[in-house]
Amino acid sequence: MARRTKNEAQETRTRILDAAEHVFSERGVSRTSLEDIAQAAGVTRGAIYWHFKDKSDLFAAMVNRVTLPMEAMVARSSDESVEDPIASLKACAVNALKSTATNPQVQRVFDVVTHKCEYLGEMAGVNNRISAVQKGCVDRAEQAIRNAIKRGLLPASVNPRLAAVGLDAMLYGLISNWLANPGYLPLERHAEAMIDLYMDGLRSGGARRARAPGKPRSGGKARRSRAR
Repeated sequence: MARRTKNEAQETRTRILDAAEHVFSERGVSRTSLEDIAQAAGVTRGAIYWHFKDKSDLFAAMVNRVTLPMEAMVARSSDESVEDPIASLKACAVNALKSTATNPQVQRVFDVVTHKCEYLGEMAGVNNRISAVQKGCVDRAEQAIRNAIKRGLLPASVNPRLAAVGLDAMLYGLISNWLANPGYLPLERHAEAMIDLYMDGLRSGGARRARAPGKPRSGGKARRSRAR
């Protein structure tokens, strides 16, 4: 009997989260009340408060269902025992893009996160959670890139932090633009090619160390002298 009650509670929680995804997607977060979600889920507001403290807690749980598996994949890529950190990191990035292109749940959640939520008031704490997820993924990607440099898979000229931030920005931009306009590009078909372009740039030393401000290029002084 206790097991059945636990299962029923989990089913109710899942139903609430599923309803929140759809209602947030249709109306936006600020225009959605817990009563709206309760009606969509076929439960009472009390049932929502049994599982979640408030709307921001419900929103965070909804986001976690999609982001936690991706966080886990990036975490594995940063493990020093991984023989090819770049291949592992590429697999994570391609999976993120293809999941967005093919998984309706991922699409709904990322669309709400990027386009349908104002991170003000009670939702400000959720923004902190999302920022922490993003920073964690960038940190782990940076570690994976450092490991790749140690293994000789990337040139030492690559700046690990800038490379990780660049990859994160590329993924976020592709996902955000595609969700706003699916005609932007065939995301599933070109996901791997887009990531390969970035990784090939790193392998060729494209992320070279930036010159210090005001520092002339090599040979610049000589050229100026000859010009006189």
